[in-house]
Amino acid sequence: MMRGRSDGTQKKRLLTSVCVVAIFLGFLYVYYGSIFGSKSRGASALEYGSRSLRKFGSSYLGGDEDADVFDVSLLILKVCDDRHSELIPCLDRHLIYQMRLKLDLSLMEHYERHCPHPERRYNCLIPPPPGYKIPIKWPKSRDEVWKANIPHTHLAHEKSDQNWMVVKGEKIVFPGGGTHFHYGADKYIALLAKMLNFSHNNLNNEGRLRTVLDVGCGVASFGAYLLSSDIIAMSLAPNDVHQNQIQFALERGIPAYLGVLGTKRLPYPSRSFELAHCSRCRIDWLQRDGILLLELDRLLRPGGYFAYSSPEAYAQDEEDLRIWREMSALVGRMCWRIAAKMNQTVIWQKPFTNDCYMEREPGTQPPLCRSDDDPDAVWGVSMEACITPYSDHDQRTGGSGLAPWPARLTAPPPRLADFGYSNDMFEKDTEIWRKRVENYWNLLSPKIASDTLRNLMDMKANMGSFAAALKGKDVWVMNVVPEDGPNTVKLIYDRGLIGTVHNWCEAFSTYPRTYDLLHAWTVFSDIEKKGCSAEDLLIEMDRMLRPTGFVIIHDKQVVVDFVKKYLPALHWEIVATADSSSDSDLDGDNVVFIVQKKLWLTSESLRDSE
Repeated sequence: MMRGRSDGTQKKRLLTSVCVVAIFLGFLYVYYGSIFGSKSRGASALEYGSRSLRKFGSSYLGGDEDADVFDVSLLILKVCDDRHSELIPCLDRHLIYQMRLKLDLSLMEHYERHCPHPERRYNCLIPPPPGYKIPIKWPKSRDEVWKANIPHTHLAHEKSDQNWMVVKGEKIVFPGGGTHFHYGADKYIALLAKMLNFSHNNLNNEGRLRTVLDVGCGVASFGAYLLSSDIIAMSLAPNDVHQNQIQFALERGIPAYLGVLGTKRLPYPSRSFELAHCSRCRIDWLQRDGILLLELDRLLRPGGYFAYSSPEAYAQDEEDLRIWREMSALVGRMCWRIAAKMNQTVIWQKPFTNDCYMEREPGTQPPLCRSDDDPDAVWGVSMEACITPYSDHDQRTGGSGLAPWPARLTAPPPRLADFGYSNDMFEKDTEIWRKRVENYWNLLSPKIASDTLRNLMDMKANMGSFAAALKGKDVWVMNVVPEDGPNTVKLIYDRGLIGTVHNWCEAFSTYPRTYDLLHAWTVFSDIEKKGCSAEDLLIEMDRMLRPTGFVIIHDKQVVVDFVKKYLPALHWEIVATADSSSDSDLDGDNVVFIVQKKLWLTSESLRDSE
């Protein structure tokens, strides 16, 4: 009897405790639900953008006057569904279908950039795929990558007779073949040099050929094998039916960019490349009055080459003969001449001056572009079927006036005058960034070895001096110039480097996890002036950054304080901080803040890894 009363009392106490806990949890749910409700809605659908504008200073993080009282634990960034592990927000075909955009598929408009509107944006972090591993280091990565990092083997089967790639256990191996060069890109590159009578069969032509555009690049083995000749290629391909080509290229550590010859100009200024290359790239060069060939013409330097390897070059059948005749007539009217032709490959050369254009019969098509057309305007600018004539300077010099590589890296570019910059300003900029990069590497040194970094991005490159200071290291840099500032990307190409134009209010055209280091010099301060969300930018940077990769933020102290609030939510950790006293060239109150991204996996990824 006593025992029964004791049991009943215990049950009542237990029931009372459960009720108290339930009421407490309910209170927490109501209280914190009001804070986090907007953060959780729709996050699993990701397009990646902003819920609200995050600003720096006393108004940031919800507008508290005293930012120090803000509880950092309240910052939560949702993790996207695993099916979004390869999302590219502005090249997302699901978004195109959802928005019901009326695009001309025959013109490849569906492969061009279409960014989500603000109301369709959500914030969440892109998870790595199941079984993700830290990428294999360069130069070994040129020839093999972890299959788990890019779990797509369809290209290996589809191109099995062309030696693009081969699946071997846990790795995907790249023998160096291509659709046209089954037996290796190195032999094909040597053949091109031999066709052009370059000394020692070296395509760099004693440093005079440095920058290359490889259109429809496949997995970028052509660009990979050019690197040993001190040639850097911008390997370009769309996110099409072979959608992982660029992802493979960047995983291998090869410079590459997602893009398409569609209706918009490629995001590179005029006269950027010494050589354009198309090997079985399946592009209809005759469409729309040759507009795509004319885009290549805009991008080629005076005397630049277009290497075209395709059945049309040797006229295999009547259809090939027709295409060859029409292409030959078109490039003839464009004043290109055949520099060499052998087997399935023809190499055309662009003229050095405007003389041939001036000698054409009146009314010859394609016409010269209007005098008010800016050949360097590229962000969202439509292509036009016209020939871009040379500037008065190029006409007088009969060429680009560039020094051979590597001297051109530090020689003042001829186009400095376009911006009103002097040689002294250029040389001072080069020296300032040499010191800054040396300082960066000293701060990074406890965390990196000689092979830790490969794919780097300078998010606000100016004249490219950050990249120039890294010449002695085994890295490459994607130099990014803001679309609304001085279009200095042409100076970057004149230095023998590569880059592009971009608006950091939008996502970059790359796959997730493709860069080892991001350098953000005053980028956050710039986007605040534009009225864009700094939180969005942080999430985009995390998307691009490989696990264990680094971010160098060189900006005002208020920016660093803002970023620190997000470190736990982003899974980033502080590596180093340096104030302006350590660098006499740091302007104003700018500081250097370096963080590293941790490797984290979702529960599904961990389960699949096990």
